[in-house]
Amino acid sequence: MPVDPIALTADLIRCPSVTPVEGGALQLLDRLLSDAGFETWRVDRADTPNLYARWGARGANKSFGFNGHTDVVPVGDAAAWTVDPFGGEIRDGILYGRGATDMKSGVAAFAAAAIDFVQDTPPDGAIILAITGDEEGASTDGTIALLDWMQSNGEAMTACIVGEPTCQDVMGEMIKVGRRGSLTSHFTVTGKQGHSAYPHRANNPLPAMARLMDRLASHEMDAGSDHFDPSTLAVVTIDTGNPATNVIPAICKASANVRFNDLYTSHTVIAWMQGEVDAVAAEFRVQIDIDTRVSGESFVTPPGELSDLISAAVLAETGITPELSTTGGTSDARFVKNHCPVVEVGLVGKTMHQVDECVPVEQITQLKAIYARILRDYFT
Repeated sequence: MPVDPIALTADLIRCPSVTPVEGGALQLLDRLLSDAGFETWRVDRADTPNLYARWGARGANKSFGFNGHTDVVPVGDAAAWTVDPFGGEIRDGILYGRGATDMKSGVAAFAAAAIDFVQDTPPDGAIILAITGDEEGASTDGTIALLDWMQSNGEAMTACIVGEPTCQDVMGEMIKVGRRGSLTSHFTVTGKQGHSAYPHRANNPLPAMARLMDRLASHEMDAGSDHFDPSTLAVVTIDTGNPATNVIPAICKASANVRFNDLYTSHTVIAWMQGEVDAVAAEFRVQIDIDTRVSGESFVTPPGELSDLISAAVLAETGITPELSTTGGTSDARFVKNHCPVVEVGLVGKTMHQVDECVPVEQITQLKAIYARILRDYFT
């Protein structure tokens, strides 16, 4: 009997797997895949839950992979929900619950497609599912841990799909062939505290911080590249923690997030910001420290065999030729791209992380059909 991806999505939603809690979601998938003839391994690292499953021989010449996550963000204000966030309830053809869109539906669709495919038409090759419980968190011991384990154990994918939501409004309109890089820098300007009536006896860090943030935010980083929109920098916070109006504070802090295209690496972005920091520090005679966390480098899977295969499957199942895009935030594709060619294809993502997160059930069925067609065409 074919696996129902709608019922599987609902069952996964009923697992309260808020990062870093496993919540039973990976256990459910482990049982389902094992019963279907997949070999499975729990690849937990640093208390982070991960599941690896393979049908077929290790080291097969063709091994198609799927990557996704079962962890979800917190529900927020539970009283604002009109349904149980972990109820998996269907109303008027809409499935509700935390993770309905991001991305338990994607995991359910590719697991269902993979199980049906190997049972109905066993391929000459391998099917791999690499599923993490740490995508919404720090992501340091999720997909990275799975890829490290694969390398250590002779496991490999020749191509991979990440099942994140990729469409903005209409099912099938967009697939992601790359992502911008992302980093966040935290700036600390240290001056000298003093009385606001005697500013000459202090060294106010706020003007220096204002100048620095203006220089960073007003700078046009680039005009875009062949596959990417222009890079952006957003100042996200400026704070002194100073409640007094008659005190010049000694310290001011700020943070900025940069989304950069393939004209940059994180190193070149950081070098540019350091140059601005040095200039402002010298101008205002203050100390400025910068601490940066890199979430991922920009990358693109050049349009070609894999994107053509996926585009054809999307067109066949939805009647729409998808746009090849690199928009949006980051995903675990930023890690998979170091292992094999990777493309993202998934649902409409309008409600992800929102109150009353939901997905039309017909989209889940469509997504399973897309994944199933990709598998058939890949192994034909």
